Amino acid sequence: MTATPETLLHDDLLERVRERAAGYDRDNAFFADDLAELREAGYLTVLVPEEFGGLGWDFDDAVRAQMRLAGAAPATALAVNMHLVWTGVAKVLRDRGDDALEFLLREAGEGEIFGFGISEAGNDLMLFGSRTAAEPQDGGGYRYSGRKIFTSLSPAWTRLGTMGLDTASPDAPKIVYGFIDRDDPDVRILDDWDTIGMRATQSRTTVLDGAFAPPDRIVRRLDPGPNADPLIFGIFASFELLLAAVYAGIGARALDLAVAAAQRRTSMKHDGAALSQDPDIRWRIADAAIAQDALEPQLLAIARDLDGLVDHGSQWFAKLVGVKVRATETAKYVVDQSVRVAGGSAYFTGSELGRLYRDVLAGIFHPSDDESAHSTVANAWLGPLDS
Repeated sequence: MTATPETLLHDDLLERVRERAAGYDRDNAFFADDLAELREAGYLTVLVPEEFGGLGWDFDDAVRAQMRLAGAAPATALAVNMHLVWTGVAKVLRDRGDDALEFLLREAGEGEIFGFGISEAGNDLMLFGSRTAAEPQDGGGYRYSGRKIFTSLSPAWTRLGTMGLDTASPDAPKIVYGFIDRDDPDVRILDDWDTIGMRATQSRTTVLDGAFAPPDRIVRRLDPGPNADPLIFGIFASFELLLAAVYAGIGARALDLAVAAAQRRTSMKHDGAALSQDPDIRWRIADAAIAQDALEPQLLAIARDLDGLVDHGSQWFAKLVGVKVRATETAKYVVDQSVRVAGGSAYFTGSELGRLYRDVLAGIFHPSDDESAHSTVANAWLGPLDS
């Protein structure tokens, strides 16, 4: 029988993951045991077709699974997400008749782990520009030189999907997307990850000093700037959707913790009654629940449209950035309300809610940020600004 999100990420596995999360956070340590157990369960292949050794899930299954995993350990879910994003991109392309990333699906099915080496300090163009140099080589390969930040899975990835700017070819400039190997001697990973939240991701800086991507690992050469190429759509779709699922899972867990706190805590003002009987606390939890309740249906609807090849035209990017912003901002709100319900105990470092409060802040830094998302949606509804 095919595994489902509920059977693969069963309660016993999730409880073990949850029990380890506080230690990883405290020690600023990589989630090595979680990763080993998830790999053993086949979780890194959920979006890989069965013919390549994967589970062949659709995106709606992956969304539900990432919500479950994030509820147990947000940093584990976020880091695993970056591998799932690349397998998701490959699935999006393959579903639309493009086999440019078929090698990625085969290698993921064989156990390779893919890192997401796209982000750069100071690059607010994201996919549409790059501070990294992509130098063309004889035979069609490229050497990449630059610094990539927030490279999750840094201690474990074996393949890195990256991009850089080619300014030397006759048809330059071009943004060049390719994949490099971890054992490349021109790859350096810095031990510089010491953040207030999402600590177990170990999303360290990756320095490329001429790292080589061979010709058969160069997957696109695109003009800088906004681009409707299927690869760009695939990255946007997979990244935004799966990222939103992680933060929706954080919100769901925070709400459960708030309910438990309201039932556990008592009030001297109300003769020792549980805070669950306090009208103000009830309103606060209800308001958080109303906000949280909107996320999963929207996430699943977009996931099913993605799997179903629904043509939303120019509205696709607006829908994708919209669900990301809604999920991250809603999760922040729900966690904040939950901390208020839980009271001062959430302010201690050992509190799960306190950790969620720190972890959820990372949502504002992932692309698309609030400003970029609003610009994308405005363009979709109103057209671009007059030049």
